[in-house]
Amino acid sequence: MSIESKAVLAGQVETAAKAAGLVAVSSEVGKDFSGNPTTRFTLALAADKAKTEVLELSDRFDFSRVDLLADVSSYLAESAKRLRNPRPDCYLTLHGLPLSFGKFEWPFHLSTSGADTYLVHGEIRLEDGNESVLHAKIAASMTVTFAEIVKAPEQPFAEGFIYNAVRKTMDQGQLELVKSGNRQPVPVTTRYYSPWKKRFSFNDTMEAQRQEFLAAKAFWLSGVLGGGQPVWLLDPRDAQYLNTTVEELSKSAVALAREGVLLLATDMEFATPTEALMGHRTKYEAEVAAQLAFIKPSFNEEMRGGHTNM
Repeated sequence: MSIESKAVLAGQVETAAKAAGLVAVSSEVGKDFSGNPTTRFTLALAADKAKTEVLELSDRFDFSRVDLLADVSSYLAESAKRLRNPRPDCYLTLHGLPLSFGKFEWPFHLSTSGADTYLVHGEIRLEDGNESVLHAKIAASMTVTFAEIVKAPEQPFAEGFIYNAVRKTMDQGQLELVKSGNRQPVPVTTRYYSPWKKRFSFNDTMEAQRQEFLAAKAFWLSGVLGGGQPVWLLDPRDAQYLNTTVEELSKSAVALAREGVLLLATDMEFATPTEALMGHRTKYEAEVAAQLAFIKPSFNEEMRGGHTNM
C-alpha cells in the first residue's frame, strides 16, 4: 500500500470512528498470516481513552465502497458500546462458560495445508475470576462457499459470526480448554447461514433460556470480572448467537429487572447484578465445572499428540 493510500485509509477510519464515538489513537504497520501488509488501528472510546481495541485491515481493503462503509460504521458503533463493558473482550457461552477472545490475526488467509478454505487464527481463554490457564488456540475455517456470503474477509465483516461459531462449537463439546496444545478447528459453513432468511443461525432459544443467559452474563462479566460495573445486555452478537433480536433481549432484561435479578441503567441497555443474583455463585461455578467436564471428549487425543497441521 502506498503512503497516499495509507493516509486515505487512516482518514476514512478516523472519520468513521469519530461518528461512532471513538477516536483513532494510533496506527501501525502490521502483517497478516501470509506476510502481506496490514494497518493496525488502536481505537479508543472518546469518553474514556483507557478503553481501547484494535482494528486490523489489509492493504486490499476498499473503504470507499458504500456498502462496505455502512457495515464498518455499524461495526464501530457496536464496538463503542461494547467498549463500555468492564471486559469488552469477554463473552458467555449458552452453557455458562465465560471466555475472553484475543490474539485474532486478521484478515482471513488461505489454508497452507492444501485445503480449499480460508482461515483466521485466534485464542480463547477461560475467565472465571481465578486466573485460569485453560485456553484454546483456534483455527476458524471458512469454506469457499461460505466466503461468497461475506462481503469482505476482514475483521469488521467476520468477527461477530466467527466469535459466535467458536461459542457454538464450544456448546457442542468440540473444543477443549487446555493448559497447552495445538490449534483446534472451528468449521464455519453454510449450516450457520440461512440464504432465504439472509441471516446467521446458531442456537434456537426460548425466553427462559435467554433470561438465564442474560442473568449469567451479568453475574460473570459484571459481578465477577467487572467489579460490579454495568455490562451491555443488548449486544447484537448475543442476539445473533441466540437466534433472537435485540428487542427480545430487551424484553428479557426488563423481566429480570422486575424479578429483582438485574439493576438496569437509565438507558435500559446496560445492567448490573443484584445482591440476590450474586448469591448464586455456587450454582454458576457448578455450571462451569460441568461444562469443563463436558468438553473433555476423546475426539482430540490425536491433537494432544501433535497430529495436526493447520
